[in-house]
Amino acid sequence: MTGIKDMDEQYADLCRRSLAEEQERSLSATGGWAHVDKDQVHKDWHDLYSELASRLEGAQPADDRIQSFIERHFAIASRFYVPTRNAYIGMALLYSEDSAMKEFHNSYHPEMVDFLGDAMYAYAQKRI
Repeated sequence: MTGIKDMDEQYADLCRRSLAEEQERSLSATGGWAHVDKDQVHKDWHDLYSELASRLEGAQPADDRIQSFIERHFAIASRFYVPTRNAYIGMALLYSEDSAMKEFHNSYHPEMVDFLGDAMYAYAQKRI
């Protein structure tokens, strides 16, 4: 499987732009995501990342078991708005490129961001 780090830089830039544009449209249309129970979202992501971290050793990002976690991740993200394939890949890039996001995700497991990026990329290619 090709991973997120193997992406063409032009495509990566398209994904970054897609994320930014889709989030901006959604924020404007929903009054800053007023419809989202943010406390519940944070709890659900915490639970997901905790479970995923305990299953990373020896796992492959495209494994069905891992992809079921990513399906949950996508469902949680979709409470804000349903991202396109490119925006979802852009979200994975954001996790690795934004220092606060990287620190947050890697607090669950030191390889979380890299693994999550490849798993989200695989999910986006097959299911979005």
